[in-house]
Amino acid sequence: MIDWDRLAEPMTGDGCRAELVTDEHLEALKAACAEDRAIWAIYANDFGPEGFDESIAFYRSNPRNRTFLLFEGDELAGMSSFLGIDEGRQVLEIGGTYHRPHLRGTGFNRRVKDMMLQRAFECGIRRVEFRVDRRNERSQAAMKKLGAVREGILRSDRITWNGYVRDTVLFAILKDEWPV
Repeated sequence: MIDWDRLAEPMTGDGCRAELVTDEHLEALKAACAEDRAIWAIYANDFGPEGFDESIAFYRSNPRNRTFLLFEGDELAGMSSFLGIDEGRQVLEIGGTYHRPHLRGTGFNRRVKDMMLQRAFECGIRRVEFRVDRRNERSQAAMKKLGAVREGILRSDRITWNGYVRDTVLFAILKDEWPV
């Protein structure tokens, strides 16, 4: 059994924290996502200024998703989600992750992923997946550093918001492999 309530509770980690996105946070998150407009070209969904409202509503409307604001100390740092939570398989994906540009390469991503993985495994998840656009070399390198196993490429896996037919690199970490 998955502890659905605990999956949605605020999380704290090493100098970082996460809490569910609420309506009162939307404008600040939209502004943060607008700091790097070019990055959205390699995302499945457009969280840039033009697509933010529709994309965040889509994520939040799915009862099998939990979307979080991320903080570095008290500073809004970005967002990440538990996606496609599957109770029968005890699997979820950590995705839809965006960090403000000045936090990239600082170790923030690792601390956030550690916090989210810990929570997922404590709540009854046995497998956490990460799906990365094949073009996104930075995210692929981060998955390897995290200790996720590269399981393969899903060819022509999805059509992104801008019409690009994307190959997806699938990574996963199993509960008995954590911590690495």
